[in-house]
Amino acid sequence: MQIEEMTPSLGYKVPEHGGRLRAAAARYGIPHSEWLDLSTGVSPFGWPVPMLTARAWARLPEEDDGLEDAAAAYYGNSNGLAVAGSQAAIQALPAFFPRSSVVCLSPLYNEHPHAWRAHGHAVRLHPSGDLRGALAFGSQHIVLCNPNNPTGHRYDAPELLEVAASLRARGGVLVVDEAFIDVNPEESLAPIAGSDAAPNLIVLRSLGKFFGLAGARVGFLFASTGLRERLASRLGPWTIAGPSREVARLALSDRSWQQDMRPCLRAAGLRLVQLLEPLGVVGATPLFATVFQSRAREVHDELARAGIFTRYFKDHALVRFGLPDSEESWERLTAALGRVTRAPECPRQGKLASPCA
Repeated sequence: MQIEEMTPSLGYKVPEHGGRLRAAAARYGIPHSEWLDLSTGVSPFGWPVPMLTARAWARLPEEDDGLEDAAAAYYGNSNGLAVAGSQAAIQALPAFFPRSSVVCLSPLYNEHPHAWRAHGHAVRLHPSGDLRGALAFGSQHIVLCNPNNPTGHRYDAPELLEVAASLRARGGVLVVDEAFIDVNPEESLAPIAGSDAAPNLIVLRSLGKFFGLAGARVGFLFASTGLRERLASRLGPWTIAGPSREVARLALSDRSWQQDMRPCLRAAGLRLVQLLEPLGVVGATPLFATVFQSRAREVHDELARAGIFTRYFKDHALVRFGLPDSEESWERLTAALGRVTRAPECPRQGKLASPCA
C-alpha cells in the first residue's frame, strides 16, 4: 500500500460509509426489503431490546441513572464519558489539540483522518500493522483501530503502551478505536486509558457492533480527566437520549448474554472466513472478514446485483463482508459467491445455535 500525505483543510465533509442501503436499493433497482446487508460489520444477532419504561421517553436524561456505573463495570474503568456513539468523540477530539501532524494507520475507519483534517491537522496515512514505522515519522499523534477496521489486524497491548509512552514524551496522544474488540475484551486497553500509567492514551468504545445497537448511538471515551471534562463541556447536556441510555445500561449489565454471544460470534466469524477463502481473505474479526481482490469493484457490483450489499474500499481493492443473519442468508451468500468465484460449497453448520439464531 502507498503512503499518502494529506494536507490540512478546514470544514467537514461526510465520507462514505457502509450501511447506506437505501442508496444502494435505488442504484441497483432492488427494493430495500429484498437486500442482504453485509456492509456494516454490525452484529446481526443484537442484544434483545425489551419494552422500555414510559419514564425513559417522558423525562430528560439524567446522569445518575446507572449507565455510568454499568459502563465502569463492563469496561473496567470508571473514568469514561458517555457520548452519542464513538463518532461524536471522533469528530470533536481533534479540536482539543493545537494543529500538528497526525499518523493514521490505514486503511481504517475513514472518519478518523477526515476529522483531524477538518480541524486543520496534517494527516499522514501509513500502512496498518506497521506501528513502529508510524512512530518513526516523528508525528505528534497516532490514531489506529484495534482490531483494525477493515483489515482485522491486532496490535499487542505492550507495543501500544510503549508507543503511547513515546508519544507522551512528544506531548502527543495515542488514539485507539476499539469498536470491534468486545468479543475479546481481555485485549482492550480501556481499563488503563487516561490513568497515571497511560495519561495520553485515549480509547474509544461503541455499543454499535458487538451489541448490535448501532441505532441507539451510544459510545464511550476513556481518557484523562482534563480531556473528558473539556469534551463533556463541548458536547453539552443530554448528548444521549433517555431511551438509548436505558438500553445501553441494560445491555452492558447483561453478562449472561455477553458470555453466550462471544463464542457464537467466533464460530460465525470462522465460518465466514472459510467461505471467503477463495476470494483471498486478508484479515478478519468475529464480526467481519475482508478480502483483497484485483476485481474488488466487480465482485462488489456483482453481489449487489444479486441483492447482497458489501463494503467496497476503492482505494485499497478491499471488500468487507459482515455476518449473515440466518441459515437462509448463508445459503444466499454461498450461491452468489459461487457465481462470482466458482467457490466450493459453504461449510455447513446447520442452524446457528442460540443466541445467534
